[in-house]
Amino acid sequence: MTATDHRPATPTLDRVTLPSDLKSLTDRELHLLADELRAETISAVSVTGGHLGAGLGVVELTVALHAVFDTPRDKIIWDVGHQCYPHKILTGRRDRIRTLRMGGGLSGFTKRAESPFDPFGAGHSSTSISAGLGFAVARDLGGDPGDAIAVIGDGAMSAGMAYEALNNAGHLGTRMFVILNDNEMSIAPPVGAMSSYLTRLYAGGPFQELKAAAKGVASLLPPPLAEGAKRAKEMLKGMAVGGTLFEELGFSYIGPVDGHDLDQLLPLLRTVKARATGPVLIHVVTKKGKGYAPAEAAADRGHATAKFDVLTGQQAKAASNAPSYTSVFSKALIAAAERDDKITAITAAMPDGTGLKQFAERFPRRCFDVGIAEQHAVTFAAGLAAGGLRPFCALYSTFLQRGYDQIVHDVAVQGLPVRFAIDRAGLVGQDGPTHAGAYDIAFLANLPGMVVMAAADEAELTHMVATAAAHDAGPIAFRFPRGEGTGVDMPERGEILEIGKGRMIAEGSRVAILSFGTRLSEVMKARESLMVRGITPTVADARFAKPLDRDLILRLATTHEALITVEEGAVGGFGSHVAQLLADEGVFDHGLKFRSMVLPDSFVDHDAPFAMYDTSALNAAHIEAKVLETLGVASLTTAIR
Repeated sequence: MTATDHRPATPTLDRVTLPSDLKSLTDRELHLLADELRAETISAVSVTGGHLGAGLGVVELTVALHAVFDTPRDKIIWDVGHQCYPHKILTGRRDRIRTLRMGGGLSGFTKRAESPFDPFGAGHSSTSISAGLGFAVARDLGGDPGDAIAVIGDGAMSAGMAYEALNNAGHLGTRMFVILNDNEMSIAPPVGAMSSYLTRLYAGGPFQELKAAAKGVASLLPPPLAEGAKRAKEMLKGMAVGGTLFEELGFSYIGPVDGHDLDQLLPLLRTVKARATGPVLIHVVTKKGKGYAPAEAAADRGHATAKFDVLTGQQAKAASNAPSYTSVFSKALIAAAERDDKITAITAAMPDGTGLKQFAERFPRRCFDVGIAEQHAVTFAAGLAAGGLRPFCALYSTFLQRGYDQIVHDVAVQGLPVRFAIDRAGLVGQDGPTHAGAYDIAFLANLPGMVVMAAADEAELTHMVATAAAHDAGPIAFRFPRGEGTGVDMPERGEILEIGKGRMIAEGSRVAILSFGTRLSEVMKARESLMVRGITPTVADARFAKPLDRDLILRLATTHEALITVEEGAVGGFGSHVAQLLADEGVFDHGLKFRSMVLPDSFVDHDAPFAMYDTSALNAAHIEAKVLETLGVASLTTAIR
């Protein structure tokens, strides 16, 4: 170093093992730390892939929060968790940050079992304020001490749960902090009145300065003039600026504040920590992807990336041999909508992920992104159906869970023909258990009048879109996984399937395997291996979990020694319904050996999809072993070699 070089001999980030180390840093050093933390985040995600843009947008905020508050005694609750990578680096996990989303590595979200600095796990949005209020009330009642700080994005604020929590927190008056991270963009550009409201707040920056100045001047005025100034201030507060909504809910509102300026963030957080007595909402404005040009230039601000080259931002691309299921759904729905002007589509803040972006471009008046509001999406779709349209409600399986009461009460009870297009069915790989589509078969097949389908391949998905479009008799759902299809020949046009009828794939003897969904390809691999052993299973594709194909199932059960069902869902789903049918028909009285292969009764940690299905014992080798075990011709361990 030269005599005029004031940089520390050791990079600032190397001097930080835990957040307590930030307490010894000067504000200038915290600026340096933020720069190094941003570079480290970019470097790590370039190796692992993952959610980049959200984390880059909160680097300075992360540094400021850990520098001011005393974590883990104070609880920082990151809504969703997409933005938690810088937090993980500062909280003792830097040495493992390049294992993000890999088998046995760090979760891509906050996870209680991973670190005491993750007080509340997440993966779905809009839960942070509710959880934070719970921590705050627990503290007041003698539970864990410390403050609760919920960091929630403007996109997540579109969910009703966030308002419910704000309303409750304002009513209780409990000391807690909500940081509204306003980056003007969630996964997709934000929609809804709240987004417009926040934009107006930001545009009213000069008024914030006037309001602050007026407050100081009013205190120096004689009483009559001071009272007039107070009335003027209240009148101005009635305008759609200045945090009026939050103040009316009982929060002290501060902002907007530049979320990338530590010179603003640090003194502000220090002040509210020292002086706040009730709930406080701090409105910070940030930029998703901040500080990394390729992310800032991307349409999604680098929301989710594959591995990439740091210098260019160029992402690695896997060899693609087949279209993705999502793209097949998108094309099939567009084709159906071109023939039927009553078809509409609804998504909840995931137009890209669900394939509806292309539909929206083709039919902008018939496509609706309702924001992160799955409950509203389902009932809105029910209203569209009651009004004579043919709505497709396209949601990930894991997000559809959030609208379950609406599925029951607003759709199923009324028998309304809402079409549920369920993406990300089954295990989803690196996003792990919070995003696993494990439960939709069970919770939908329970409902009277519901039709539940699962596509075995991309051609079948095309047929199921056509079938759903033509089905006006009540609600209907079809599920399909994340990722590429199997490479089958695609039909020019989807055909309408007979409701409740499966299909035979291959005839055999002794044992029948009845597959529901995309495990069919693994079933066929198992069949090939079994044929080498002299066993030729019959294979059928159920297509429907409800209504069941009674004729097919009973024929398989009465003409084979054993029947095995295979599905990418939890217990209580397809196999359970088949077992109920067999029991009702007395088939077990005649000695049928029945087995049901389902996902395990546990949450499967993130990994590559094949490895997750290996853990779940649902790959070809496991199906082969199950057949041998059921027939009593070999042990499980012998088969899995």
